[in-house]
Amino acid sequence: MKFSLKKTLIGASVAAAALLATSNVLAQAAYKIGVAGPMTGGIAAYGEEMRKGAQQAADDINAAGGINGKKVEIVIGDDACEPKQAVTVASRLIEKDKVNVVVGHFCSSSTIPASEAYAEADMLMITPASTNPKVTERNLPNVLRTCGRDDQQGFVAGNYIVDILKSKRVVLIHDKDTYGQGVANATQAQLNKRGLKEIMYEGLTRGEKDYNALVTKIKSANADLIHFSGLSSEAGTLLRQVREQGLNIQVMVTDGAVEDTFATAAGGKQVLKGVLVTFGEDPRLIPDGKAVVEKIRKGGFEPAGFTLYTYAGVQVAAAALKGANSSSGAAMAKWIKANTVPTILGKKSWDAKGDLTSAAYVVSVYKDDGTYVRVSK
Repeated sequence: MKFSLKKTLIGASVAAAALLATSNVLAQAAYKIGVAGPMTGGIAAYGEEMRKGAQQAADDINAAGGINGKKVEIVIGDDACEPKQAVTVASRLIEKDKVNVVVGHFCSSSTIPASEAYAEADMLMITPASTNPKVTERNLPNVLRTCGRDDQQGFVAGNYIVDILKSKRVVLIHDKDTYGQGVANATQAQLNKRGLKEIMYEGLTRGEKDYNALVTKIKSANADLIHFSGLSSEAGTLLRQVREQGLNIQVMVTDGAVEDTFATAAGGKQVLKGVLVTFGEDPRLIPDGKAVVEKIRKGGFEPAGFTLYTYAGVQVAAAALKGANSSSGAAMAKWIKANTVPTILGKKSWDAKGDLTSAAYVVSVYKDDGTYVRVSK
């Protein structure tokens, strides 16, 4: 009897706390959306894309009247793409900043541990860039993404290499990070499934500037294609040193390289000519986002890479805050999964895991002006 009474009292206390939390959220002057990513460090350019996309989305939402009459406030969290720092950032956004939703993180290696903290706090998390399958494969009820997955990207890359390029001696290189190795593994799996065994599978260290020993090894192996899974700086450095050694074979990179530092590290936009990249349809060309793209450009920023994916993440967060009628991350995620949400990337819907029901990767080729055009069907 005493035990039952104690359980009843505890349950009532928890319910009261939850009700108080909901009341506090409703009483806030603005909805706070945390945006977490690498705002400093070697890949801060991606963090700037996230910042610009999120702030533009908030400005546009506020100009249209806000959410339920409240303004949207963006709160920035800098994880520097470091897993431990990501967890610290998550704790700060939850406990100190008291954000309502998080759009982030960028690196899968940061998103995965941070998402555990958000799940414990029952906070909605929408990542615009983390593609590792584990992000949505752990049965967390509060996690979604506005991008695709490594296995989807590897499937497209592997088939293109076999069917279109008809490569025979493929080298797979990754940056040893959760994201890079994840895409490399997915590409390897699809190549092997199609009957093509890679001749090399190697990892390089993110941040290093000299990959000449690796390039020499690739050259000696008589490879006919290099597939690199990783971010823009390493992709550019590797490409530059490949060309400097006179190796004019086909190079293919992944969506993590789609940032201006790719050309900078490669030695100029012209060096990118002919390089293939797997990514979604260039978001800047999607009709739904034309006005936003022009607005961001007028502000002096090119909305490349994941800028518009982050903008879409804020749009989805805003739709959930308005439509779910709850401060619970799990409840908001449930609402999102049950609805189609209009975004600048087009109308989007999600499956039970929190993955997009349609996240088609395509293959594009770089031109000598640093832009890329689709070549796959």
